[in-house]
Amino acid sequence: MQKVTSIDLGSNSFRVLVYDCLNNKILSEYNEVVGMADNLVQTGVISFEAQERVIKAIEKSSSELNYDPSQAICVTTAAMRMAKNSQEVLDYLKKQTGATFKIIDANEEARLTLLAVKYALKREKINSEKFILLDIGGGSTEIIVNNQDSYKTHSFNFGIVTLTQKHIDYKDLEKDLESKKIEIKNFLLSLNLNLDEFTFVATAGTPTTIAAIKLGQDFFHYDKDLVNGTIVKLEDLFECLELFRNSSKEIITKLVGRGRVEFIEVGVYIYKAIYEVLNKKESIVLDDGLREGVAINHCLINKL
Repeated sequence: MQKVTSIDLGSNSFRVLVYDCLNNKILSEYNEVVGMADNLVQTGVISFEAQERVIKAIEKSSSELNYDPSQAICVTTAAMRMAKNSQEVLDYLKKQTGATFKIIDANEEARLTLLAVKYALKREKINSEKFILLDIGGGSTEIIVNNQDSYKTHSFNFGIVTLTQKHIDYKDLEKDLESKKIEIKNFLLSLNLNLDEFTFVATAGTPTTIAAIKLGQDFFHYDKDLVNGTIVKLEDLFECLELFRNSSKEIITKLVGRGRVEFIEVGVYIYKAIYEVLNKKESIVLDDGLREGVAINHCLINKL
């Protein structure tokens, strides 16, 4: 069996995957909120506290999953792209853990995420010729338009963490999102598409959380096999917003997990904005994303 370990260090989440290349199968995984982008909007740097959280996450995950961080394929995205001290952070992480992280640009992030989603759609026996993929991150939001064997992608400079840090008032958030919707519409118009022909697919924490809640799951009883392929309707977003607004912090924490409570409503607002731009009433949710794409890509390149 040929195994590969991939690590996706995002703006809020740290995700590890041990993957069996021969059988295209996930062997084990690890997820933790590390808050890489905490105060990034205000300071422009990755804090020392955030770096320490990442180091602890690498140490804990390598112990639990029995992998060598120095042998893992490690990528990092929007927060590191934005931070002024990114090289210093990468050097420190390598010194402390042996893990060598590569900052990938938005296009490579989109390519790898799309690769994972295509594999996931085939696994779920869902038509994957024409779809628009939404990937809501902590520091950026990617829109990928897949048209049979070709695709176009655009990374938009906002995510759940950065918008939460930027806006205290939801009226300001909604006003900002209206301008973001215009940017997204202009990108889609430039492609001259008939959006009715394209399925709406969504990945990352916000869509999977909404799908899980719809299925009666919470953060501590999350079953991604059930979440994969779940249809989330626009009305499900409104129901979740209502739930979050009328629930205690303890209940919301149980539903979405620690480190996500303060971001989940902004994530839902972003998700809702994309529904409105695409004029869609439902989306297909998948748990697969960048870390899966990194592993699959490595398997294909090395023919493992």
